[in-house]
Amino acid sequence: MPLQNRVTPLGEIVADPARGQLMGNRGILHDDARRLGVSRWKHKAWIICVLSFKGRRRAVMAPGTYTELFFLDEATALAAGHRPCAECRRAAARGFRHAFIAGNGMADTASTRDIDACLHEARIARGTRDQLRVEQPARDLPDGVFVVIEGRPWLVLSGRLLRWTPRGYDAVRDLPVGPVTVATPMPSVAAIAAGYRPALHESARARARGGVSIRSSQRRTWQTVVWLGSLRRSL
Repeated sequence: MPLQNRVTPLGEIVADPARGQLMGNRGILHDDARRLGVSRWKHKAWIICVLSFKGRRRAVMAPGTYTELFFLDEATALAAGHRPCAECRRAAARGFRHAFIAGNGMADTASTRDIDACLHEARIARGTRDQLRVEQPARDLPDGVFVVIEGRPWLVLSGRLLRWTPRGYDAVRDLPVGPVTVATPMPSVAAIAAGYRPALHESARARARGGVSIRSSQRRTWQTVVWLGSLRRSL
């Protein structure tokens, strides 16, 4: 039976046999029987890691160690509220930090702790364990962001939407006209819009007309006030 350690773009942790391309953690969430408890995080540093690093080996969900979480791809992990790890994904972490600071109007001296605090405020609805979602015009969203259509997660890519599944993207539909519900935390949307390009599962490129990369034209500036205004309206 698969372990409950697969994370969806909607922030849910589910049991599914499909293997993801990236790993991450939020602290120790499981018991000695490798079952999740009530908590869905133990700290605010939700990171995205590679599956293999310097030959290190771990028993998945071993007692007393952090809970290994798995993601289909980086866009999925960002939607779930994570950010790149500064140890095993150093280049990605540097790029994300630069884009995050630029996109959210933060000071150049902002620390990783500042970024984690900003993300945590935007990824969890206050007083709950639920993902915080906001409404935004669909045509304003950069590639690599997830939206929710009829309760399911869809990836924005090249002016279209790709339907997410644990095994890959399996369907395509046109980008709606008007507002949509955004699953990706708005500070991460701002970082993507400022130039950060999340790694996508190979099925995304296959579905989007035989191979599409994140658009190089995404240079819109998303100031902090934009997502904070949406955040306040949602609370």
